[in-house]
Amino acid sequence: MRTEKPELLAPAANLEVLKTAVRYGADAVYIGGNEFGLRAKADNFDHDEMKEGIEHAHAHGVKVHVTVNILAHNSDLKGVAEYLKELSDLRPDALIIADPGIFTMAKELCPGSDIHISTQANNTNYETYRFWHRLGAKRVVAARELTLEELSGIKEKLPEGPEIESFVHGAMCISYSGRCLLSNYFTGRDANHGECAHPCRWKYSVVEETRPGEYIPVYENERGTYLFSSKDLCMIEHLPDLIKAGVSSLKIEGRMKTALYVATVTRAYRMAIDDLFDSPSVYEERLGRYRDEVSKCTHRPFTTGFYYGKPSEEGVTYDDAYVNEYRYLGTIRDVGSDGFSLFEQKNKFRVGDTIEVMKPDGRDLSLEVLEMKAGDGTPMDSCPHASQPVYVRLSEVPEAGDIMRMPAPRSF
Repeated sequence: MRTEKPELLAPAANLEVLKTAVRYGADAVYIGGNEFGLRAKADNFDHDEMKEGIEHAHAHGVKVHVTVNILAHNSDLKGVAEYLKELSDLRPDALIIADPGIFTMAKELCPGSDIHISTQANNTNYETYRFWHRLGAKRVVAARELTLEELSGIKEKLPEGPEIESFVHGAMCISYSGRCLLSNYFTGRDANHGECAHPCRWKYSVVEETRPGEYIPVYENERGTYLFSSKDLCMIEHLPDLIKAGVSSLKIEGRMKTALYVATVTRAYRMAIDDLFDSPSVYEERLGRYRDEVSKCTHRPFTTGFYYGKPSEEGVTYDDAYVNEYRYLGTIRDVGSDGFSLFEQKNKFRVGDTIEVMKPDGRDLSLEVLEMKAGDGTPMDSCPHASQPVYVRLSEVPEAGDIMRMPAPRSF
């Protein structure tokens, strides 16, 4: 293809996931600090972790974007200013901002970082993109309500220079550009301050005015109805359309996701993008494989969102259940000379099990668990305790940073 290859932008909830995203093919990673981002319930990064993460990413040629995308109140601004001063010293590549006040502060306090305008700012027309560009923003993140036709129209009206970033994979919010009051109303947790309780995923019934207290379910299946719960976005089979529309950064949602999720989705999109630019015919031949790959982590049923027009009711799941084909066992932290590998256990498995080890180049090694021992050297038959440091010897020695997984048990 003649056009420039788009950036692949992956999420990271913490330092471990950042290193995973870097290893599995991200061109850039977006992260949040402990405050002033829209994922307050993620692990997030303290100052030292952010410093280490930025240095690690830069050492591998990967950029880091930091979210400062709350919609600020007066009481937030003093803390925001202090935070921006800290970020200025850390020099992330870009700050993701929604609030014009924070934008103005960031231009003054963080002159060494680009500014990207968050999807939370409702960026739905070309004049908005031109407005932010005139003020000094390098990139605008498209509202998720835009179609590919609208994105193309925006790109045609932009001068050379400003970039368009758009979500291509992950959870979708049913509220306009993510601006939602349900969480605040029900729980007092403000979604626009990063504290969303995700009430759109809850189960709802109908109450008729003359029959108070009588809750009438609106059945779609035996589990009930989830009227506000969107399917997950997946555009891996439609990358040429996104690139043709002028999108220069392909963004994966998921700053509260595990290392397995980030590794699986990032690796699949990395392979798809590279195949598309190396040989469009190979990309077309492998569409099924990409779809299978992104399905190997926890997700809801997939949709293409608004890209091909306003979604019908098929864009709603009517179910709170995730599809969960694989379990995350852990990430290899270190490999000893004795062949034992250290990891922190995430899900239980046993000696004698066959597990998969994910490689960044797309290979999945099917390996047998030969031995297992605790940190003090005590032999173990299984690892039942979450977050326990465990040493494991496999039928082939893995590398530090490899992800271990195994198929989830089927339920009937």
